[in-house]
Amino acid sequence: MAHVTLHNTAGFAQQIKARSHQLKSDEPQNNGGQDTGPAPYELLLAALASCTSLTLRMYADRKGWELGSIDVDAHFGRDEAGLETISRKISFGNALSSEQLARLAEICEKTPVTKTIRQGTAIQTSIA
Repeated sequence: MAHVTLHNTAGFAQQIKARSHQLKSDEPQNNGGQDTGPAPYELLLAALASCTSLTLRMYADRKGWELGSIDVDAHFGRDEAGLETISRKISFGNALSSEQLARLAEICEKTPVTKTIRQGTAIQTSIA
């Protein structure tokens, strides 16, 4: 369904390929990197935010709703006890009814990346 490859020659900068797209990941300078790309948790948030926006746009288009622009503000945090949380705030460029907003909030909870993060997908690792 989805596939990426990664190449790293040295340091924290990562070269990522997804289909024909080239991406970078790195750590910020205050964490030992050179800040040449988003950090891994930022990429995770980007996946969640983009999936949220794409899913809402598809749903609204099918319903004939004019959302205008979609803005997603996503944040990852970890408290002193190690509990991790993700929050996201979504806003739209056009005014929508309370019923539309309630339905869109329900759809947010059903986006594919939301479901994957929430269910805790198994990871199988092999070393070659």
